[in-house]
Amino acid sequence: MKLEIAIEADEEWDSSCSWEELARSAAEAAIAESAYPDLATVRPVEISVRLTSDSQVQALNAEWRGKDKPTNVLSFPMAEPYELQAETFIAREMLLGDIILAHGVCASEARDKGISLENHAVHLMVHGTLHLLGHDHHNDDEAADMEAREIRALERLGIANPYEVTA
Repeated sequence: MKLEIAIEADEEWDSSCSWEELARSAAEAAIAESAYPDLATVRPVEISVRLTSDSQVQALNAEWRGKDKPTNVLSFPMAEPYELQAETFIAREMLLGDIILAHGVCASEARDKGISLENHAVHLMVHGTLHLLGHDHHNDDEAADMEAREIRALERLGIANPYEVTA
C-alpha cells in the first residue's frame, strides 16, 4: 500500500506509544473497508494525523463547524469525491486530508468505555479516515453503513466492536 502518514503528537499523548504505526494500521483498515479499497494501491496517498489538546480541537471545531466545544475527532477532507474514483487514479500523490484527535475527550471516552486510549484512538482514526473517503452519518442509512465499515475495519485489527453494549 502506498500510504504516507504524517503524524504530530503533543506531549500529553503518551510518547512511548507508536502512534504512527497505529495511525497507519487504522488508515489501511479503513481504506480496505471503504468504497475505494484500491485507492492506495494505485497511487500514493497521504493522511495527516494530529494528536492534540482539547483546547486546540475546540478552537478548530468553533472555527470550522461553528461548535465552540471540544470533540473527540475532526476530519478535514482535501480530496474531491471525483478524485477518489478509479477512473481518475493517476500516479501523483493525493493528500487525502487531516484527522485531529483531542486527548482529554478521547481519554475520558476510553475510560468510560473501559478500553485503552490506544484502541479508542484507533477507532477514531478509522472513523476519521472514512470521513476523508467521503463516508458520513447524516442520516440513518449513512450512519449504519459507516458503522458497519468501522466494525469491519476494527475487526481486521483485532479490536472489538465499539458499538456493542456490554452489560
